Amino acid sequence: MSDDPGEPILSVRSLAVRLGGRPVLHDVDLTVRTGELVGLIGPNGAGKTTVLRSVLALVPPHSGDVTLEGGRPAQRRGTVGYVPQRHEFAWDFPTSVEQAVMTGRVHRIGWLRPPGRTDREAVHQALERVGMADLRRRPVGELSGGQRQRVLVARALALRPRLLLLDEPFTGLDVPTQELLTALFGQLREEGNALLMTTHDLPAAAALCTRLCLLNRTVVADGPPGELRDPAVWLRAFGVTRSDQLLHSLGVTR
Repeated sequence: MSDDPGEPILSVRSLAVRLGGRPVLHDVDLTVRTGELVGLIGPNGAGKTTVLRSVLALVPPHSGDVTLEGGRPAQRRGTVGYVPQRHEFAWDFPTSVEQAVMTGRVHRIGWLRPPGRTDREAVHQALERVGMADLRRRPVGELSGGQRQRVLVARALALRPRLLLLDEPFTGLDVPTQELLTALFGQLREEGNALLMTTHDLPAAAALCTRLCLLNRTVVADGPPGELRDPAVWLRAFGVTRSDQLLHSLGVTR
């Protein structure tokens, strides 16, 4: 795929969010374009998941704007795939892999309406992409951690979204699943989709992402990994004054 900037899919401008009266985000500016895989990087409590929830219209902005393909998030939720952290899904619910993935198309199907041929095809294709088609009838409660993560990714892909939001997709995964998802996310980017991913795996993010957005309640820095070489930027983003371990893991020297 060309390195030229693609079409803007997500635009966040001067976003501020308060939760329980407490400021969580302020002055956040972020754009994600087609063909980009943007890593949203920062310490715990930096507001990374809140940014994703704002894009999904699950958290109202105190001020600022979020637009998806030029429209409001509440009007575009049916075009955004979301992969939450694994603990957010009810794995003890008595449902099969196929049925769980089908729930990703609820916004397209409508509540209490049966899925049609297009829905079944979308689910099958999503399961094929994550290597889970042969386990489609297995109860989700019997899956391993890596298999569960694949189900969540398939559920998001079943919507056939242009924008994919990934909240810590690599946490606690076995190596084969990490490799499968790394390859899949790269393929989705090459196909012209836009991806926004939060992660604590900084070396992996630097290797996989086309851009990194360093967040600590506001955007500290934003650019291609190879251009974010200033140690001060990383130390400020993670709220520390000295962290040789952090800089070493990134290959950044003082």
